[in-house]
Amino acid sequence: MKAIELRNKQDDELTQLLLETRRKQFNMRMQVGSGQPARASDIRESRKDIARIKTIIQERQQGNAV
Repeated sequence: MKAIELRNKQDDELTQLLLETRRKQFNMRMQVGSGQPARASDIRESRKDIARIKTIIQERQQGNAV
């Protein structure tokens, strides 16, 4: 998901999306742990999505504090 798309979402939508992405990442890690092949690109993409979401949430919190 692109940062522009994320910036258009509300705070509660971002929080919900963060939870969903973390669950997805957890499930992929469990697949790897149980021996099922998981695509490395999907794991990498979910990790980057989490970072993007957390960055936007942090920017908004800092913007409100100023």
